[in-house]
Amino acid sequence: MGYVAVKGGTKAIDASIERLTFERLKNQEIIEIETIMATMKSLIDQIMSESSLYSPYLAALAIKQAEGSMEEAVFLMRAHRSTLPRLYYSQAVESETMLVERRISASFKDIPGGQILGATKDYTHRLLDFELLEEDPAENEAWLSNYQKASEAVKASDELEFFPKVVDYLREEGLFENYERDNTDPVDITKQSIAFPASRSARLQVLTRGQTGAVTALGYASLRGYGQVHPTVGEVRVGSLPIYVAHPNEGEQDEEDAFYIGEIQVTEVESFVPVTKKNDANEQELEFEIGYGICYGQNETKAIAMSILDQCLEHPESSFPTHDEEFVLLHIDSVEATGFISHLKLPHYVTFQSKLDSIRNVKKGGHTDEN
Repeated sequence: MGYVAVKGGTKAIDASIERLTFERLKNQEIIEIETIMATMKSLIDQIMSESSLYSPYLAALAIKQAEGSMEEAVFLMRAHRSTLPRLYYSQAVESETMLVERRISASFKDIPGGQILGATKDYTHRLLDFELLEEDPAENEAWLSNYQKASEAVKASDELEFFPKVVDYLREEGLFENYERDNTDPVDITKQSIAFPASRSARLQVLTRGQTGAVTALGYASLRGYGQVHPTVGEVRVGSLPIYVAHPNEGEQDEEDAFYIGEIQVTEVESFVPVTKKNDANEQELEFEIGYGICYGQNETKAIAMSILDQCLEHPESSFPTHDEEFVLLHIDSVEATGFISHLKLPHYVTFQSKLDSIRNVKKGGHTDEN
């Protein structure tokens, strides 16, 4: 691809950046980072997930700098992440240790430990709330006080902190296969380019940091017939997972010696997918497999769609695009996709002039040099 230099472009670019600053400041309103963190949680969760950087504060800063543009905020976070040193690798997280805030199953009405609806918009009316135009801080404070008192009154003393997995009870019945623990180191796609065929660890990394809209769209495509996976959601969990790191200068250590460095909120989904397999008698029988999805924050739609695509990519099918790992994994990344589309705005003078010359030549009765 050829480009030619744009003479005098530096002054024009500086003027463009100044104009951008003017557009941000002209209304003379300043939004605080704390305000973004308190009022735009879903947006922050998406940006942290797509940028692979868990920092609500930095995500809020990126939103402010990008003026609400998701793709620009993710780009800023990815760029900042690339400058950070990697000091430690955390220990593997067991999701059974999640402090659950929300837990539901679409497969069973009654699950061990019960269903916890938690905070969700699933049961709200999708109508504009015009009362939000005139919110009163005093009324909000009074509502919060009453809610906290009511919550403390109904909180059971024997309330469960940790909840069993729904799939574990099905495994006990022999309905799901038990797998040996895989202790091999996962592929780190932020350190090396993804190669095909990709390992499952690489696929899951690409999916969890994929653009929410793209992952959702491809998951939906599979449900509509452009794939062979139509699961039942076994369990959706939203909660906090503790993160531990081992001492960097010591050898073998017990788990109790690890250092707690904080926690992250995640959404985890296990979908149950019926598949047909041959048994020992070479007969077809129905079994269940699990599609897995997990992402930062509370983003249940993306996690469910990720579990669909995880199962799609476990069973490659050339006739279905959602089962083609190159098609899926190379087209859901926010920075890659928006970057390549946006590059079309850059000068393409040489290539376009070449096409123009060819067309003019043909119009004049000549022949094109292109095959």
